[in-house]
Amino acid sequence: MHLIGRTFLGGLLLAFPVSFADMLAPERPPAVHEVRMVQEGSTYRFAPARVTVRRGDQVRFVMVSGGPHNVAFDPEKVPDAAERGLSAGMKDQISPLAGPLLTKAGESYTVSFADVAPGTYPFYCMPHMAMGMQGAVTVR
Repeated sequence: MHLIGRTFLGGLLLAFPVSFADMLAPERPPAVHEVRMVQEGSTYRFAPARVTVRRGDQVRFVMVSGGPHNVAFDPEKVPDAAERGLSAGMKDQISPLAGPLLTKAGESYTVSFADVAPGTYPFYCMPHMAMGMQGAVTVR
């Protein structure tokens, strides 16, 4: 690490550490992680059921078979500060923290984790919750 940034404050020279590599590195665009919503026989599931993302990434939920499906987060299991960020990243909600129903193969719904604090956030499909269709997103 080098002392690259310097400023004068009332005649006092201040230096702050800045990595040269940090200065040259472009900002990383958000990654988009895909989770498929499927029915296989009598089993309904998200594939993969667990996904780890960085803050700022997006998760695209794609309806493959066995719909209707959606993605919902339980507001009782999401901390208040994270709930605001998660809600901001979910357009077209049908109820708090619940995305719309997807009925046709190929339809998708994307959730942004741009303003969501690090943590693990369980989710489920409202129509198939009783059948165990659930998963979790871990934000690093």
